[in-house]
Amino acid sequence: MIDEQLLNRYRELADRSAYSGIYVYTDFHSLSGASYAYTVADKAFIKLWGGAEEAERVIVRFGDPKDIGYEEDFPIRIIHISPIQPKFADKLTHRDFLGALMNLGIERDVIGDIYVAESEAYVFVCEKIAGYIIEELTRVKHTQVKCVITGTIPESVRPKLKEETVTVSSLRLDGIIAHVYHMSRTAAKSLFSSEEVFINGALCTSPSAEAKDTDVISVRGYGKFIYDGVGRKTSKDRYAVNIRRYI
Repeated sequence: MIDEQLLNRYRELADRSAYSGIYVYTDFHSLSGASYAYTVADKAFIKLWGGAEEAERVIVRFGDPKDIGYEEDFPIRIIHISPIQPKFADKLTHRDFLGALMNLGIERDVIGDIYVAESEAYVFVCEKIAGYIIEELTRVKHTQVKCVITGTIPESVRPKLKEETVTVSSLRLDGIIAHVYHMSRTAAKSLFSSEEVFINGALCTSPSAEAKDTDVISVRGYGKFIYDGVGRKTSKDRYAVNIRRYI
C-alpha cells in the first residue's frame, strides 16, 4: 500500500529544493520508504545515502548538482558508543543500543544503521540530534557508556562481502535472485510484484530487468548484493555471473 502521507512530504521537499535552488534532506527511511521519492521527482534530482555503501536506512536528498552548482555532504554523523569500564561491561546487542537511544525520547527516523561489536556500537544519526545524544546517552542496560563523534568505522564491525559466482540461463534479475538466495524462480518473481526488490535504492517491479555492473540489489527480508557482471559464458551457453553478497 502506498504511503500517501510520505509521498506528499516528498513532493513538498522536492518542490522546496526546486524553488530555492538548495539541497533539501529527509530524515532516515528504510529503502522501501525512500524509494517512493523516485515517483515524485526525476532520478537526477534524488540521491540516497545512509553514511555507508551498505547502509539499510538512508536519507533522501532532493536537488540536482548540475542545477545547484556544487556538491554537499549529507547531514549525517557517526557516534561511537563505548563502555567507560570495558572490563565490567555487559555484552550488548543491536536491540540494547536502539532501546537506549529510543529511551532518550527521540524519533526512530533520526537514527540510521547501528553496527555492533561486543559492548560497543557505531551509530549513524541525523546531524541535528548528534549533540543531544552525546550529552544524554550515559547508560545502555547496566553499562555506563561514553559517546563521541567519529569519522570512520573499523572494518571489523562493518558487514562483510562474500564473492560468489552464480550460473544462470539468462540475465533476468528474477533468475539471478533465485540462485543467489536459493529459492524457486516463481518465489523470486513474486518478490517483484510485492515490491521487495530495489536497485540502488529504487524500487524495481520488473522481473525481467537486467542489472548493470556495480548495481546494488536489495531484497527485503533476504539481504543485498553487488552485481559485478558476467564473468564468462559456459559451454552450455549459460552465464556465469559474479556478485558480492553482504553477509
